[in-house]
Amino acid sequence: MFIESLQEDPQWYLMVVATVVISIVLHELAHGWTAIWQGDRTPTNLGRMTGNPLIHMGPFALFALFLFGIAWGQMPIDSSRFRSRNGEAWVAGAGPAMNLLLAFIALTGLGLWWRTGMVEDVTFQRNLARLLFIFGSTNLLLCVFNLMPVPPLDGSHILANFHRGYAMFINDPSKQGMFILLFAGVFMFSGMLLVPLYGVAADYVNLLAGDTALWDFVFTA
Repeated sequence: MFIESLQEDPQWYLMVVATVVISIVLHELAHGWTAIWQGDRTPTNLGRMTGNPLIHMGPFALFALFLFGIAWGQMPIDSSRFRSRNGEAWVAGAGPAMNLLLAFIALTGLGLWWRTGMVEDVTFQRNLARLLFIFGSTNLLLCVFNLMPVPPLDGSHILANFHRGYAMFINDPSKQGMFILLFAGVFMFSGMLLVPLYGVAADYVNLLAGDTALWDFVFTA
């Protein structure tokens, strides 16, 4: 169970929890900002444009994160108010785009920081480097996961915006049970993405850093 890592590696546990909370809040705010840009003031009217994770995630999602390492968020919108024909795709895509941006900033910062040679062998800098990699790689995973075209993930809303048949399919009440099972399958499959996506993140950092000595610095006590 995820919470067991609090005893085994408390630093890693706290870094992952902080990363997920910050990333989900910014993910949901990206949805809200884009919805407002598209003409829908629902996020503002409902007081959702805040950095408070309790507003975006709720106590149950936070409890699930602390215990199981699973979390989610929500941003209420009214797509009927969007000024653009593709407003729903813009709003849905803003969340994963935010995760991709966060991943890019963290991983690029880590790689370029190492390349400058201004890294010192001190605990604070080791911890900062570890946090940057965890933050970047986790956001990369969140981006890819949320783009999967299965309700209620953002990818389903993007695809439905461009494919009317798919929109009718996912909005069919008789199909909801099937989508619950499909989502459960996708969620379990997402665990298989951890290693390859961490590999992609590490390769990108290596490319910028110029060597692989960074990982001994970060992960060797």
